[in-house]
Amino acid sequence: MTNVPIDLAGKFLSFSEHWSPKVVARLNDYEVKVVKLKGEFVWHTHDDTDELFLVIDGELTIQLRDGDVTLRPGQMFVVPRGVEHCPIADGEVHAVLIEPVGVVNTGSAGGTLTAAYDDSLA
Repeated sequence: MTNVPIDLAGKFLSFSEHWSPKVVARLNDYEVKVVKLKGEFVWHTHDDTDELFLVIDGELTIQLRDGDVTLRPGQMFVVPRGVEHCPIADGEVHAVLIEPVGVVNTGSAGGTLTAAYDDSLA
């Protein structure tokens, strides 16, 4: 552990790909990840965990089967475990995710948008 703050803006500048979360810190059995989002993701669930989205820049809509939630900078939303959801971003969004270690970004859906585990920014 170092006594240096994590510069989120700098972390976002260090990569360009979308839908590929990067671990920047660990907290007990959880990981703090930064991610750039653009376009529509896949409908999926996380059966064993909630998922926190905190928008840093841009506007993110989290589509839910019973209504959408739109987040702007400084806003966050927790998708409860087992709830099917599909994030969508018209422009580029910078977001922070907090999830247990080992969570796959596409949850139960799999597919081409499933990101490889990346802790290179931690």
